[in-house]
Amino acid sequence: MLRIDDHTLMEYFKEDVPYFDLTTSLQEQSSKSVRLEIFTREDVIVSCSEEAKRVAELLGCDIEYWIPSKQKARKGETLLIMSGTYETVHQVWRSVQNILEYSCKIATYTHEMKEAIISENPHCELLTTRKNFPFAKSFCIRSVINGGAMPHRLGLGETVIFFPHHRIVYPSTEAFYEEIAMLKKKAPEKKIVIESDTFEEAMVLMQKGADVIQMDKVDVMTLQKLTEYRDQHFAEVKILASGGVNRENAQLFAKTRVDGIVTSAVYFCGMANMGSKMTLL
Repeated sequence: MLRIDDHTLMEYFKEDVPYFDLTTSLQEQSSKSVRLEIFTREDVIVSCSEEAKRVAELLGCDIEYWIPSKQKARKGETLLIMSGTYETVHQVWRSVQNILEYSCKIATYTHEMKEAIISENPHCELLTTRKNFPFAKSFCIRSVINGGAMPHRLGLGETVIFFPHHRIVYPSTEAFYEEIAMLKKKAPEKKIVIESDTFEEAMVLMQKGADVIQMDKVDVMTLQKLTEYRDQHFAEVKILASGGVNRENAQLFAKTRVDGIVTSAVYFCGMANMGSKMTLL
């Protein structure tokens, strides 16, 4: 399981509190102790609660209760309870709640999208792109995994994917096709993934030896036709659907019997509706 180290968590915290909390320092009430409870106002899949509680612990707060990642939490349920000095709890409050609000929403959206997909095609995987928030990749990846998806690509050095921009160095389309066999020899342990947007070219790519065809912004009828062709002639080739697939239409794409659905939608679903209560001890 991916874990986010203490140094990264403290850097995240210091973005919000680089020096001190001016408001609570003016009150001069640091000797008092309080308890903070964070609860959800909607049903969620819990994500990054380990990191949320760790931020609080690193600042000296005590954790009284928390729900681990991947578990379901119902509307009104408490996710985390912490206690500490008045000033410290105020410092960590928003940082901790922000982690939970963003991460739980991504995990929940991912879970719902994955459920819609497997209800139609249990052999289709939900794959998430690299279009995550800058400087928040660890939280995003943790959340999509907690929601039941797999990262499509963790980085450029992990997988081989040829987009149209990679073809500009070849004198012709045919020259690129002829290069596929050589590329497979250069990276024998990797799948060669090639993006296309037409049925006709996808057929040619299969014939030329591509391992995976990623169909970008292609309608479901074309995908259905392509998977039927694949099943008849190149059963070992995998087909991915990408571009414009989200929670609302994922079921339609899953019906085409593609092997995976590539999406960025999980990163742009907003924040979970959460609240908090603070009490004086």
